[in-house]
Amino acid sequence: MPTDRRRFLAGSAAGALLGCVPRPRPLPPGELLGPSHALGHLLRDGHRFPPPTRTIDVPVLIAGAGIGGLSCAWWLQRSGHQDFLLLDLEGQPGGNARWGSNAVTSYPWGAHYLPLPGPQARYVRLLLSDLGILRGDPETLRPEYDERHLCHSPQERLYIHGNWQEGVVPTFGLPPGALEQYRRFDAEMHRFASLHGADGRPAFALPLALSSDDPSLLALDRISMRDWLQRNGYDAPSLHWYIDYGCRDDYGTSYAETSAWAGIHYFASRDGEAANASHDTVLTWPEGNGWLVQRLVERFAARLRLGQMVYRIGADGREVDVYDAERRETLRYRIDRLVWAGPVGLLPRLWPQLPAVWAAAARRIDYAPWLVANLTLSQLPQDLGHAPLSWDNVLYQGQGLGYVVATHQSLQMRPMATVLTYYRALTEVSPAAGRQWLWQRSQPEWAQAILADLARAHPEIGEICTRLDVWRWGHAMARPTPGFLAPERRALRQPTSHVALAHADVGGISLFEEAQYWGVEAARWILDGGRPRNGPN
Repeated sequence: MPTDRRRFLAGSAAGALLGCVPRPRPLPPGELLGPSHALGHLLRDGHRFPPPTRTIDVPVLIAGAGIGGLSCAWWLQRSGHQDFLLLDLEGQPGGNARWGSNAVTSYPWGAHYLPLPGPQARYVRLLLSDLGILRGDPETLRPEYDERHLCHSPQERLYIHGNWQEGVVPTFGLPPGALEQYRRFDAEMHRFASLHGADGRPAFALPLALSSDDPSLLALDRISMRDWLQRNGYDAPSLHWYIDYGCRDDYGTSYAETSAWAGIHYFASRDGEAANASHDTVLTWPEGNGWLVQRLVERFAARLRLGQMVYRIGADGREVDVYDAERRETLRYRIDRLVWAGPVGLLPRLWPQLPAVWAAAARRIDYAPWLVANLTLSQLPQDLGHAPLSWDNVLYQGQGLGYVVATHQSLQMRPMATVLTYYRALTEVSPAAGRQWLWQRSQPEWAQAILADLARAHPEIGEICTRLDVWRWGHAMARPTPGFLAPERRALRQPTSHVALAHADVGGISLFEEAQYWGVEAARWILDGGRPRNGPN
């Protein structure tokens, strides 16, 4: 025993001499992941691709298997049109709705939910009906949804002033007067939600093309959301944080740089209801919207080609050169109709004869960088406060946007291990600087920053995190900055004689409903023989 005791004292003395500095906790292992930027950089840098080895004739080519391209293919197929080919640069379809999985669960790498669609989001309702999620008549005001796809309770909470509270609108520990500003702001958003312009159309609709063109409403696009709040007497810091959080969450852009029209649209355009759920309930899955992507791909997998990069579009859009990354060869497609369902900002690099009005609109689009991390935990994080672990968990004034729990929809009451999907919009710097951060920082650097952010609410997070993988979205979404509704963007809605655009960039807001709308509109254009669109579209 004396010998053991001397060893203990010797160890203690050594610790004292070193100032009792604890050994730093090792960071969890993981990978830095992201879209195929290496191929994208070849295009950016003007790489000379090999000449085509084969020419293939196909009536319809859809370039891009994000939600827009998948929706175009879905509508064509449900209308009996089978003769199309769908290409994507990546090894997995879905665009911003990509997903991953491990031994614990599936999880999202991007879009992770779908709000209940309102009557104007007719195409979304038809899709959900086709997939068996919406039951009965999709045209009814309050349809019924399969409860397995509705977010289980509790849905959301906020960590603020050392406590978890229910809901993400800050209500705990607020100064006098803040709640009155909340009520006034809520009343104003309800007024906008029921407002119609002089043209009779809703002031703020989803999809955006159905919104009013009333000049008095479009004037909101000239100022930022922060300026609108200040001009209308809103100065409560918690309200400003909440509005900024909403803009960062949906647009990857701070409220100081978000168009006031887009900021108000965030609050005034959602009008979905359900017969068996509250209006603010969302549809979600462990892999997020990747679940929807998988169900769509199952229907036309034979017509999907991955690892295919479009690098040149011919003069009239009827000839497309594609580099097959796996086979390292170039294919030339001769087509009748091309649906470009990739980011519109890429078109000036691919299409030397890009129509001038499209080129002008494409050059105005600025993209936001995003970071998504999936943290595998050996056990559920502890709860500090009065609100239990929810699907969506937000930290007040945190660096990130919070996290969602991938196992939340599990029927197992308290699963031991889980995966948290953490989101961060890099809005504190310019988009260009944010992209440099993404590519220059290592996995340990990101892991340290993410764990430090979450440790405010979960001090044990570093001990229970067994793996932390990071996905870098350099060009995650178009930023709806003031002026994003400029007339040039409207030109993107109208196809040329042979090419239609099917991407959320057409509307300017990166939402599932927006991408799906333009995908279906492109399919309808094809089915209609390529005639120009009429009306508000």
